[in-house]
Amino acid sequence: MEKEWNFDHSYVALPDFFFSKQDPTPVKEAQLVIFNEQLATELNVPSLPEVYVGNLIPQGAFPLAQAYAGHQFGRFTMLGDGRAVLLGEHCTPTGHCFDIQLKGAGRTPYSRGGDGRAALGPMLREYIMSEAMHALGIPTTRSLAVVLTGEVVWRERGLKGAVLTRVADSHLRVGTFEYAARFGNQEHVKTLADYAIKRHFKQLEGAPHPYLKLLQEVASRQAKLIAKWQLVGFVHGVMNTDNMTISGETIDYGPCAMMEAYDLKTVFSSIDKNGRYAYGNQPEIAMWNLARLAETLLPLLHEDAEAAVGMAQGSIKSFWDIYHQHWLSGMGRKLGLATIGTKDEALITELLELMQKHKSNYTDTFRLLTLEQLEEMPLFMTDEFKAWYDKWQARLFTVEKQSKEDVVKLMKASNPAMIPRNHLVEEALAAAEAQDYQVMEKLLVALKNPYEYRSDQEAYMKMTTELACAYQTFCGT
Repeated sequence: MEKEWNFDHSYVALPDFFFSKQDPTPVKEAQLVIFNEQLATELNVPSLPEVYVGNLIPQGAFPLAQAYAGHQFGRFTMLGDGRAVLLGEHCTPTGHCFDIQLKGAGRTPYSRGGDGRAALGPMLREYIMSEAMHALGIPTTRSLAVVLTGEVVWRERGLKGAVLTRVADSHLRVGTFEYAARFGNQEHVKTLADYAIKRHFKQLEGAPHPYLKLLQEVASRQAKLIAKWQLVGFVHGVMNTDNMTISGETIDYGPCAMMEAYDLKTVFSSIDKNGRYAYGNQPEIAMWNLARLAETLLPLLHEDAEAAVGMAQGSIKSFWDIYHQHWLSGMGRKLGLATIGTKDEALITELLELMQKHKSNYTDTFRLLTLEQLEEMPLFMTDEFKAWYDKWQARLFTVEKQSKEDVVKLMKASNPAMIPRNHLVEEALAAAEAQDYQVMEKLLVALKNPYEYRSDQEAYMKMTTELACAYQTFCGT
Protein backbone atom coordinates (compact mmCIF):
# COMPACT_ATOMS: atom_id res chain seq x y z
CA MET A 1 0.00 0.00 0.00
CA GLU A 2 1.39 3.38 -0.99
CA LYS A 3 2.04 5.63 1.97
CA GLU A 4 0.06 8.85 1.73
CA TRP A 5 -1.62 11.54 3.79
CA ASN A 6 -5.34 11.27 4.47
CA PHE A 7 -6.34 14.37 6.39
CA ASP A 8 -9.61 15.10 8.13
CA HIS A 9 -10.30 18.44 9.80
CA SER A 10 -12.99 17.98 12.41
CA TYR A 11 -11.36 20.59 14.65
CA VAL A 12 -11.68 23.21 11.92
CA ALA A 13 -15.45 22.71 12.05
CA LEU A 14 -15.40 24.29 15.51
CA PRO A 15 -15.85 28.08 15.72
CA ASP A 16 -12.64 29.89 14.78
CA PHE A 17 -12.63 31.14 18.38
CA PHE A 18 -10.77 27.87 19.13
CA PHE A 19 -7.88 28.30 16.68
CA SER A 20 -5.94 30.52 14.31
CA LYS A 21 -4.96 29.55 10.79
CA GLN A 22 -1.18 29.35 10.90
CA ASP A 23 1.38 27.92 8.48
CA PRO A 24 4.69 26.61 9.85
CA THR A 25 7.61 29.01 9.43
CA PRO A 26 10.08 27.60 6.86
CA VAL A 27 13.57 26.80 8.12
CA LYS A 28 17.02 27.15 6.64
CA GLU A 29 17.82 23.47 6.12
CA ALA A 30 16.01 20.24 7.00
CA GLN A 31 18.21 17.42 8.32
CA LEU A 32 16.47 14.30 9.60
CA VAL A 33 17.80 13.16 12.99
CA ILE A 34 15.45 10.29 13.71
CA PHE A 35 12.35 8.84 12.08
CA ASN A 36 9.96 6.36 13.67
CA GLU A 37 9.62 3.80 10.89
CA GLN A 38 7.35 1.51 12.90
CA LEU A 39 4.92 4.29 13.75
CA ALA A 40 5.04 5.59 10.17
CA THR A 41 4.01 2.15 8.95
CA GLU A 42 1.13 2.03 11.43
CA LEU A 43 0.00 5.48 10.30
CA ASN A 44 0.75 4.76 6.63
CA VAL A 45 2.61 8.05 6.14
CA PRO A 46 5.77 8.75 4.11
CA SER A 47 9.22 9.79 5.31
CA LEU A 48 9.54 13.39 4.16
CA PRO A 49 11.84 15.59 6.30
CA GLU A 50 10.63 18.73 4.53
CA VAL A 51 7.11 18.02 5.82
CA TYR A 52 8.27 17.22 9.34
CA VAL A 53 10.20 20.47 9.65
CA GLY A 54 7.46 22.65 8.15
CA ASN A 55 9.05 23.56 4.81
CA LEU A 56 6.50 21.55 2.81
CA ILE A 57 2.81 21.48 3.64
CA PRO A 58 1.37 18.14 2.53
CA GLN A 59 -1.65 18.03 0.28
CA GLY A 60 -4.89 18.20 2.22
CA ALA A 61 -3.38 19.75 5.35
CA PHE A 62 -4.96 22.74 7.08
CA PRO A 63 -2.28 24.11 9.41
CA LEU A 64 -3.51 25.85 12.55
CA ALA A 65 -2.54 26.79 16.08
CA GLN A 66 -4.97 25.87 18.84
CA ALA A 67 -6.14 28.28 21.50
CA TYR A 68 -6.33 27.18 25.12
CA ALA A 69 -5.69 28.45 28.62
CA GLY A 70 -4.58 26.73 31.79
CA HIS A 71 -3.61 26.81 35.43
CA GLN A 72 0.18 26.79 35.58
CA PHE A 73 1.39 26.00 39.10
CA GLY A 74 -2.11 26.89 40.29
CA ARG A 75 -2.36 30.26 38.51
CA PHE A 76 -4.68 30.81 35.57
CA THR A 77 -3.22 32.23 32.35
CA MET A 78 -4.04 32.50 28.67
CA LEU A 79 -1.90 30.15 26.60
CA GLY A 80 -2.31 28.46 23.21
CA ASP A 81 0.05 26.79 20.78
CA GLY A 82 2.92 29.22 21.01
CA ARG A 83 5.34 27.10 19.00
CA ALA A 84 3.23 24.24 17.60
CA VAL A 85 1.26 23.89 14.39
CA LEU A 86 -1.38 21.22 13.84
CA LEU A 87 -1.32 19.99 10.24
CA GLY A 88 -4.59 18.12 10.61
CA GLU A 89 -6.05 14.80 11.67
CA HIS A 90 -4.52 12.02 9.63
CA CYS A 91 -6.81 9.01 9.28
CA THR A 92 -5.25 5.55 8.92
CA PRO A 93 -6.57 2.73 6.73
CA THR A 94 -8.30 1.37 9.87
CA GLY A 95 -10.26 4.61 10.24
CA HIS A 96 -8.49 5.86 13.39
CA CYS A 97 -7.61 9.55 13.13
CA PHE A 98 -4.60 11.13 14.85
CA ASP A 99 -3.47 14.73 15.25
CA ILE A 100 -0.20 15.43 13.43
CA GLN A 101 1.48 18.37 15.12
CA LEU A 102 4.81 20.08 14.45
CA LYS A 103 6.38 21.25 17.71
CA GLY A 104 8.91 24.05 17.28
CA ALA A 105 7.42 25.17 13.95
CA GLY A 106 7.65 28.93 14.52
CA ARG A 107 5.70 31.83 15.96
CA THR A 108 1.92 31.84 16.23
CA PRO A 109 -0.61 34.37 17.56
CA TYR A 110 -0.19 32.66 20.96
CA SER A 111 3.60 32.92 21.21
CA ARG A 112 3.50 35.71 23.82
CA GLY A 113 6.87 37.11 22.77
CA GLY A 114 8.54 33.72 22.29
CA ASP A 115 10.38 32.72 19.14
CA GLY A 116 8.17 29.69 18.47
CA ARG A 117 11.18 27.44 18.07
CA ALA A 118 12.53 24.43 19.95
CA ALA A 119 16.01 23.09 20.67
CA LEU A 120 17.28 19.65 19.68
CA GLY A 121 17.79 18.31 23.22
CA PRO A 122 14.22 18.78 24.52
CA MET A 123 12.73 17.43 21.29
CA LEU A 124 14.86 14.29 21.49
CA ARG A 125 13.97 13.93 25.18
CA GLU A 126 10.28 13.91 24.25
CA TYR A 127 10.95 11.40 21.49
CA ILE A 128 12.80 9.03 23.82
CA MET A 129 10.42 9.40 26.74
CA SER A 130 7.17 9.17 24.80
CA GLU A 131 8.29 6.06 22.91
CA ALA A 132 9.54 4.50 26.16
CA MET A 133 6.19 5.19 27.83
CA HIS A 134 4.38 3.62 24.89
CA ALA A 135 6.54 0.50 25.20
CA LEU A 136 5.74 0.39 28.94
CA GLY A 137 2.04 0.22 28.06
CA ILE A 138 1.19 3.72 29.25
CA PRO A 139 -1.18 5.88 27.16
CA THR A 140 0.85 8.65 25.58
CA THR A 141 1.32 10.92 22.63
CA ARG A 142 3.83 9.44 20.18
CA SER A 143 6.85 10.84 18.35
CA LEU A 144 7.18 10.40 14.60
CA ALA A 145 10.29 12.42 13.72
CA VAL A 146 12.85 14.96 14.89
CA VAL A 147 14.39 17.19 12.22
CA LEU A 148 17.17 19.76 12.59
CA THR A 149 16.36 23.20 11.23
CA GLY A 150 19.87 24.39 10.42
CA GLU A 151 19.18 27.38 12.65
CA VAL A 152 20.29 28.45 16.12
CA VAL A 153 17.80 28.72 18.98
CA TRP A 154 18.83 31.01 21.82
CA ARG A 155 18.13 29.78 25.37
CA GLU A 156 20.76 31.66 27.41
CA ARG A 157 23.17 30.17 24.87
CA GLY A 158 22.93 29.13 21.25
CA LEU A 159 21.42 25.66 20.70
CA LYS A 160 20.65 23.61 17.62
CA GLY A 161 17.09 24.18 16.47
CA ALA A 162 14.81 21.21 15.80
CA VAL A 163 11.18 20.32 15.14
CA LEU A 164 9.38 17.33 16.66
CA THR A 165 6.41 15.71 14.94
CA ARG A 166 3.97 14.67 17.66
CA VAL A 167 1.11 12.21 17.10
CA ALA A 168 -1.89 12.29 19.44
CA ASP A 169 -5.46 11.05 19.67
CA SER A 170 -6.16 14.76 19.98
CA HIS A 171 -4.76 17.84 21.67
CA LEU A 172 -7.95 18.63 23.59
CA ARG A 173 -6.94 19.64 27.10
CA VAL A 174 -8.58 20.64 30.35
CA GLY A 175 -7.13 24.03 29.45
CA THR A 176 -9.15 24.06 26.21
CA PHE A 177 -12.33 23.91 28.28
CA GLU A 178 -11.01 26.57 30.64
CA TYR A 179 -10.37 28.82 27.65
CA ALA A 180 -13.91 28.30 26.35
CA ALA A 181 -15.45 29.02 29.75
CA ARG A 182 -13.31 32.06 30.60
CA PHE A 183 -13.07 33.80 27.22
CA GLY A 184 -16.14 32.42 25.46
CA ASN A 185 -19.62 31.58 26.66
CA GLN A 186 -21.74 28.60 27.65
CA GLU A 187 -22.42 27.77 24.02
CA HIS A 188 -18.68 27.55 23.32
CA VAL A 189 -18.29 25.10 26.21
CA LYS A 190 -21.24 23.02 24.97
CA THR A 191 -19.86 22.95 21.43
CA LEU A 192 -16.46 21.83 22.72
CA ALA A 193 -18.00 19.19 24.99
CA ASP A 194 -20.07 17.82 22.12
CA TYR A 195 -16.93 17.67 19.99
CA ALA A 196 -14.98 15.85 22.73
CA ILE A 197 -17.78 13.30 23.04
CA LYS A 198 -17.95 12.75 19.30
CA ARG A 199 -14.19 12.35 18.99
CA HIS A 200 -13.35 10.34 22.12
CA PHE A 201 -16.56 9.01 23.69
CA LYS A 202 -18.96 8.12 20.89
CA GLN A 203 -20.85 5.80 23.22
CA LEU A 204 -22.13 8.88 25.03
CA GLU A 205 -23.82 10.44 22.00
CA GLY A 206 -27.55 10.53 22.67
CA ALA A 207 -27.11 9.15 26.19
CA PRO A 208 -28.85 10.72 29.21
CA HIS A 209 -26.71 13.28 31.05
CA PRO A 210 -23.90 13.16 28.43
CA TYR A 211 -21.85 15.96 30.00
CA LEU A 212 -21.83 14.35 33.42
CA LYS A 213 -20.77 11.09 31.81
CA LEU A 214 -18.09 12.98 29.86
CA LEU A 215 -16.64 14.22 33.14
CA GLN A 216 -16.83 10.72 34.60
CA GLU A 217 -15.08 9.19 31.57
CA VAL A 218 -12.27 11.74 31.65
CA ALA A 219 -11.85 11.17 35.39
CA SER A 220 -11.72 7.41 34.86
CA ARG A 221 -9.10 7.64 32.11
CA GLN A 222 -6.95 10.00 34.13
CA ALA A 223 -7.20 7.81 37.23
CA LYS A 224 -5.97 4.78 35.29
CA LEU A 225 -3.23 6.86 33.64
CA ILE A 226 -1.85 8.31 36.86
CA ALA A 227 -1.88 4.85 38.46
CA LYS A 228 0.32 3.62 35.60
CA TRP A 229 2.68 6.58 36.12
CA GLN A 230 3.04 5.78 39.80
CA LEU A 231 3.62 2.08 39.16
CA VAL A 232 6.68 2.74 36.98
CA GLY A 233 8.00 5.73 38.96
CA PHE A 234 7.33 8.34 36.27
CA VAL A 235 7.48 11.98 37.38
CA HIS A 236 5.77 14.25 34.86
CA GLY A 237 7.12 17.45 36.36
CA VAL A 238 4.61 19.98 35.03
CA MET A 239 1.03 18.82 35.59
CA ASN A 240 -0.59 22.10 34.62
CA THR A 241 -4.18 21.90 33.36
CA ASP A 242 -3.01 22.60 29.82
CA ASN A 243 -0.97 19.39 30.08
CA MET A 244 -3.92 17.12 30.95
CA THR A 245 -5.63 15.66 27.92
CA ILE A 246 -9.29 14.75 27.64
CA SER A 247 -8.28 11.53 25.84
CA GLY A 248 -6.23 10.29 28.81
CA GLU A 249 -2.86 10.37 27.07
CA THR A 250 0.38 11.54 28.68
CA ILE A 251 1.38 14.78 26.99
CA ASP A 252 4.31 17.21 27.22
CA TYR A 253 7.59 15.64 28.30
CA GLY A 254 9.40 18.86 29.19
CA PRO A 255 10.93 18.38 32.68
CA CYS A 256 9.90 14.74 33.15
CA ALA A 257 12.16 12.04 34.62
CA MET A 258 12.05 8.57 36.18
CA MET A 259 12.22 8.29 39.95
CA GLU A 260 15.46 6.71 41.16
CA ALA A 261 15.50 6.33 44.96
CA TYR A 262 11.93 5.78 46.15
CA ASP A 263 10.70 8.99 47.74
CA LEU A 264 7.20 10.48 47.59
CA LYS A 265 8.76 13.97 47.60
CA THR A 266 10.81 13.34 44.44
CA VAL A 267 11.00 16.45 42.24
CA PHE A 268 13.29 16.93 39.25
CA SER A 269 11.93 20.06 37.57
CA SER A 270 14.11 23.11 38.14
CA ILE A 271 11.07 25.39 38.30
CA ASP A 272 9.04 23.34 40.81
CA LYS A 273 10.57 25.01 43.86
CA ASN A 274 7.81 23.98 46.29
CA GLY A 275 7.30 20.42 45.07
CA ARG A 276 3.75 20.99 43.81
CA TYR A 277 4.21 18.30 41.18
CA ALA A 278 6.27 15.85 43.25
CA TYR A 279 5.84 12.14 42.57
CA GLY A 280 3.61 11.58 45.59
CA ASN A 281 1.40 14.58 44.74
CA GLN A 282 0.53 13.48 41.20
CA PRO A 283 -2.81 11.77 42.04
CA GLU A 284 -4.06 14.75 44.07
CA ILE A 285 -2.96 17.20 41.38
CA ALA A 286 -4.88 15.18 38.80
CA MET A 287 -7.99 15.51 40.98
CA TRP A 288 -7.37 19.26 41.30
CA ASN A 289 -7.12 19.55 37.52
CA LEU A 290 -10.33 17.55 37.05
CA ALA A 291 -12.09 19.95 39.43
CA ARG A 292 -11.11 22.77 37.07
CA LEU A 293 -12.66 20.82 34.19
CA ALA A 294 -15.80 20.21 36.24
CA GLU A 295 -16.14 23.95 36.91
CA THR A 296 -16.35 24.64 33.19
CA LEU A 297 -19.08 22.01 32.74
CA LEU A 298 -21.32 23.03 35.67
CA PRO A 299 -23.89 24.93 33.55
CA LEU A 300 -24.26 21.84 31.36
CA LEU A 301 -24.70 19.40 34.24
CA HIS A 302 -27.85 20.86 35.77
CA GLU A 303 -29.80 24.10 35.63
CA ASP A 304 -29.72 24.25 39.42
CA ALA A 305 -26.23 25.38 40.49
CA GLU A 306 -26.24 23.46 43.77
CA ALA A 307 -27.32 20.25 42.08
CA ALA A 308 -24.66 20.72 39.40
CA VAL A 309 -21.94 21.10 42.04
CA GLY A 310 -23.10 17.94 43.79
CA MET A 311 -23.01 15.96 40.55
CA ALA A 312 -19.53 17.27 39.73
CA GLN A 313 -18.18 16.49 43.19
CA GLY A 314 -19.39 12.92 42.92
CA SER A 315 -17.57 12.49 39.62
CA ILE A 316 -14.35 13.94 40.99
CA LYS A 317 -14.50 11.73 44.08
CA SER A 318 -14.82 8.67 41.83
CA PHE A 319 -11.32 9.44 40.54
CA TRP A 320 -9.71 8.41 43.81
CA ASP A 321 -11.57 5.11 44.06
CA ILE A 322 -10.61 4.16 40.50
CA TYR A 323 -7.03 5.35 40.94
CA HIS A 324 -6.57 3.48 44.22
CA GLN A 325 -8.06 0.29 42.79
CA HIS A 326 -5.71 0.32 39.80
CA TRP A 327 -2.67 1.35 41.84
CA LEU A 328 -3.29 -1.32 44.48
CA SER A 329 -3.88 -4.14 42.01
CA GLY A 330 -0.85 -2.98 40.01
CA MET A 331 1.37 -2.95 43.09
CA GLY A 332 0.06 -6.40 43.94
CA ARG A 333 1.07 -7.69 40.53
CA LYS A 334 4.54 -6.18 40.99
CA LEU A 335 4.82 -8.51 44.00
CA GLY A 336 3.36 -11.49 42.20
CA LEU A 337 -0.09 -11.24 43.78
CA ALA A 338 -2.75 -12.23 41.27
CA THR A 339 -5.50 -11.07 43.63
CA ILE A 340 -5.59 -8.51 46.41
CA GLY A 341 -6.58 -9.52 49.94
CA THR A 342 -7.56 -7.43 52.93
CA LYS A 343 -4.01 -7.33 54.37
CA ASP A 344 -2.12 -6.81 51.12
CA GLU A 345 -2.12 -3.02 51.13
CA ALA A 346 -0.35 -3.07 54.49
CA LEU A 347 2.22 -5.49 53.06
CA ILE A 348 2.80 -3.21 50.07
CA THR A 349 2.99 -0.07 52.20
CA GLU A 350 5.51 -1.68 54.55
CA LEU A 351 7.84 -2.44 51.64
CA LEU A 352 7.54 1.08 50.24
CA GLU A 353 8.31 2.57 53.64
CA LEU A 354 11.42 0.39 53.89
CA MET A 355 12.45 1.48 50.41
CA GLN A 356 12.07 5.13 51.33
CA LYS A 357 13.95 4.67 54.60
CA HIS A 358 16.90 2.95 52.88
CA LYS A 359 16.76 5.12 49.72
CA SER A 360 16.36 2.06 47.52
CA ASN A 361 16.16 2.46 43.77
CA TYR A 362 12.50 1.99 42.84
CA THR A 363 12.87 0.10 39.57
CA ASP A 364 15.80 -2.01 40.72
CA THR A 365 14.14 -3.09 43.95
CA PHE A 366 11.27 -4.73 42.08
CA ARG A 367 13.49 -6.03 39.28
CA LEU A 368 15.85 -7.73 41.72
CA LEU A 369 12.94 -9.15 43.72
CA THR A 370 11.64 -10.59 40.46
CA LEU A 371 15.01 -12.18 39.69
CA GLU A 372 15.58 -13.19 43.34
CA GLN A 373 18.95 -11.44 43.30
CA LEU A 374 18.75 -10.44 46.94
CA GLU A 375 22.46 -9.89 47.36
CA GLU A 376 22.48 -6.93 44.96
CA MET A 377 20.97 -4.24 47.19
CA PRO A 378 21.75 -3.11 50.78
CA LEU A 379 18.04 -3.02 51.65
CA PHE A 380 17.81 -6.78 51.22
CA MET A 381 20.44 -7.36 53.93
CA THR A 382 18.51 -5.57 56.70
CA ASP A 383 16.60 -7.43 59.41
CA GLU A 384 13.54 -5.29 58.63
CA PHE A 385 13.46 -6.46 55.04
CA LYS A 386 14.07 -10.10 55.99
CA ALA A 387 11.05 -9.97 58.29
CA TRP A 388 8.96 -8.41 55.51
CA TYR A 389 10.25 -10.98 53.02
CA ASP A 390 9.08 -13.87 55.18
CA LYS A 391 5.57 -12.37 55.35
CA TRP A 392 5.55 -11.86 51.58
CA GLN A 393 6.63 -15.43 50.89
CA ALA A 394 3.99 -16.78 53.25
CA ARG A 395 1.38 -14.67 51.48
CA LEU A 396 2.45 -15.99 48.08
CA PHE A 397 2.89 -19.66 48.72
CA THR A 398 0.82 -20.41 51.83
CA VAL A 399 -2.24 -18.16 51.63
CA GLU A 400 -2.70 -18.02 47.85
CA LYS A 401 -0.67 -21.14 47.07
CA GLN A 402 0.60 -19.89 43.71
CA SER A 403 3.25 -21.76 41.79
CA LYS A 404 6.73 -20.26 41.64
CA GLU A 405 6.50 -20.12 37.85
CA ASP A 406 3.25 -18.17 37.92
CA VAL A 407 4.63 -15.67 40.43
CA VAL A 408 7.76 -14.98 38.39
CA LYS A 409 5.76 -14.70 35.17
CA LEU A 410 3.40 -12.15 36.72
CA MET A 411 6.24 -10.15 38.27
CA LYS A 412 8.19 -10.02 35.00
CA ALA A 413 5.06 -8.76 33.22
CA SER A 414 4.60 -6.05 35.86
CA ASN A 415 8.15 -4.90 36.66
CA PRO A 416 10.08 -3.43 33.73
CA ALA A 417 13.68 -4.55 33.42
CA MET A 418 14.32 -1.56 31.20
CA ILE A 419 13.22 2.05 31.70
CA PRO A 420 14.58 5.34 30.33
CA ARG A 421 16.91 5.88 33.28
CA ASN A 422 17.88 9.49 33.69
CA HIS A 423 21.61 9.01 33.19
CA LEU A 424 20.96 6.98 30.02
CA VAL A 425 18.74 9.70 28.59
CA GLU A 426 21.33 12.35 29.41
CA GLU A 427 24.09 10.31 27.78
CA ALA A 428 22.02 9.93 24.63
CA LEU A 429 21.20 13.64 24.48
CA ALA A 430 24.83 14.67 25.06
CA ALA A 431 25.99 12.38 22.27
CA ALA A 432 23.30 13.72 19.93
CA GLU A 433 24.45 17.29 20.55
CA ALA A 434 27.85 16.11 19.28
CA GLN A 435 26.13 14.60 16.19
CA ASP A 436 26.50 11.04 17.44
CA TYR A 437 23.01 9.54 17.23
CA GLN A 438 24.00 5.92 17.71
CA VAL A 439 23.84 6.14 21.51
CA MET A 440 20.21 7.25 21.28
CA GLU A 441 19.34 4.70 18.61
CA LYS A 442 20.74 1.83 20.67
CA LEU A 443 18.91 3.06 23.75
CA LEU A 444 15.63 3.19 21.84
CA VAL A 445 16.10 -0.40 20.69
CA ALA A 446 16.71 -1.52 24.27
CA LEU A 447 13.58 0.34 25.43
CA LYS A 448 11.24 -1.30 22.92
CA ASN A 449 10.50 -4.40 25.01
CA PRO A 450 10.93 -3.36 28.64
CA TYR A 451 9.36 -6.47 30.19
CA GLU A 452 11.33 -9.12 28.34
CA TYR A 453 14.43 -9.27 30.58
CA ARG A 454 16.72 -9.74 27.59
CA SER A 455 20.48 -10.14 27.85
CA ASP A 456 21.08 -7.20 25.50
CA GLN A 457 19.44 -4.91 28.09
CA GLU A 458 21.93 -5.76 30.84
CA ALA A 459 24.36 -2.99 29.92
CA TYR A 460 21.54 -0.50 30.58
CA MET A 461 20.54 -1.93 33.97
CA LYS A 462 23.57 -0.85 35.97
CA MET A 463 22.56 1.29 38.91
CA THR A 464 24.16 4.69 39.22
CA THR A 465 24.20 7.26 42.01
CA GLU A 466 25.92 9.91 39.94
CA LEU A 467 22.74 11.83 39.08
CA ALA A 468 20.50 10.72 41.91
CA CYS A 469 21.02 13.62 44.32
CA ALA A 470 21.47 16.66 42.11
CA TYR A 471 19.59 15.72 38.92
CA GLN A 472 17.44 18.52 37.54
CA THR A 473 15.35 18.76 34.42
CA PHE A 474 14.27 21.82 32.46
CA CYS A 475 11.22 22.63 30.36
CA GLY A 476 13.30 23.45 27.29
CA THR A 477 10.99 26.14 26.00
